[in-house]
Amino acid sequence: MKKRMAWVLAALVFLSGCGGQEKEDGPEAAEVSLSDLYAGMEESCGWEEGYMTSVDGGLLEEYYPGLPEIPARQMIVQVPAMSSDVNEIVLFQGETEEDGEKAAEILQARIDSQVDGGAWYPETLESWKKAKVLREGAYAALIASGAHQEELEEQFALQFQAE
Repeated sequence: MKKRMAWVLAALVFLSGCGGQEKEDGPEAAEVSLSDLYAGMEESCGWEEGYMTSVDGGLLEEYYPGLPEIPARQMIVQVPAMSSDVNEIVLFQGETEEDGEKAAEILQARIDSQVDGGAWYPETLESWKKAKVLREGAYAALIASGAHQEELEEQFALQFQAE
């Protein structure tokens, strides 16, 4: 009878998820697919194919000085191909939390530079003032979207909520 009870308790602990699992931010934490996250953002905003384009090479270094030097497990940088709308999305996962912190500092510098004169038009300036850098462990995101700011922030945050 005692053996049966021990097995039942072990099964309950296993099924409840309490047995030896790491915390959400530990080494066994599930990795968030930034490609899937971005695809969901694109779909929810109704951005048609070709509206957004990747930023890389020299332009990446110009917009985000130092970001290419941070070891990245995943990185997506998207801006409108041709539009006066503010829709700039950077999704980054570093190797460590320190990488995420460094990336967040660089992304905040981008927002600051746009607010301090980079965004010339009143409408774009207002959008940049509402832009945010979000961070969760090794992940960092810059979300600057005039029409979809809160929605995109929420989509990012939902990736890190415990299920």
